[in-house]
Amino acid sequence: MTAGVYLLAALAEIGGCYAVWMWWRAGASALWLLPGALALGAFAWFLALTPPEVAGRSYAAYGGIYIAASLLWMWGMEGARPDRFDLLGAALALAGTAVILFAPRG
Repeated sequence: MTAGVYLLAALAEIGGCYAVWMWWRAGASALWLLPGALALGAFAWFLALTPPEVAGRSYAAYGGIYIAASLLWMWGMEGARPDRFDLLGAALALAGTAVILFAPRG
């Protein structure tokens, strides 16, 4: 369940930020900002559902998921395939996420 919530948070954040990107950087209609704002609100909601009891730990663990999901977005939505350095960076970030989430704590 944790991975699913983090993935939903990542998709919502990336989608919301992409909507702002489209408006600001690509010259799309300002109407893109409406679904973008809703997506960013959903991002905050999903991230608040993650299990760590400390917000900072939840956000830190989310970072690796965000990196990997951003590369998937880049590939799927923008048609730019991640290179080996992108994949190595994502693997390192996901390893950090695993350490944060699964470390034995009292």
